[in-house]
Amino acid sequence: MTLILPVPDLKTLGAPVLREVARAVPPAEIPHLAPLIQNLLTVMSQEHGVGIAAPQIGRSLRVMVVASRPNLRYPDAPLMEPLVLINPELVQMDLGVVWGWEGCLSIPQQRGWVGRSPTVTVRFHQADGTLATQTFTDFVARIVQHEYDHLQGVLWVDRSIDRVSEAEYQRRQGSHAG
Repeated sequence: MTLILPVPDLKTLGAPVLREVARAVPPAEIPHLAPLIQNLLTVMSQEHGVGIAAPQIGRSLRVMVVASRPNLRYPDAPLMEPLVLINPELVQMDLGVVWGWEGCLSIPQQRGWVGRSPTVTVRFHQADGTLATQTFTDFVARIVQHEYDHLQGVLWVDRSIDRVSEAEYQRRQGSHAG
């Protein structure tokens, strides 16, 4: 008999866990993260996200998933396989800033104009516990920085210089279509 765990609720703006600095996962506990990782993937997929962090489902742990793919919220996102980053550390960032609209599963129906580094290098444990270092660019670098912020208790509303409703964002995007 297979035990099916309920998928946790997505935490939204105002939930205290979103403002906590998440705890590191001891290496010996990494093999036990499979249910948490599956929940992250499920919630992210159900909500049409391109990334998610453990605090967004109520777990104050340094675990995040980056999974850029075209979807309803980001139709032009590049396609990549989901990548789990455990205990990520930013080891290098370009000094330049690229501005772009960001949304967040935990702040529904809103977008913010946020500046991010165009390239970021991260050292992290993979789901199998091995240590890896990877460099991300452009939209995927934006996702990595956004999810990393969640592990620091930071949300895009803390970094944005403009904020619009999702409807206004879609209207603006439509007005730029060829």
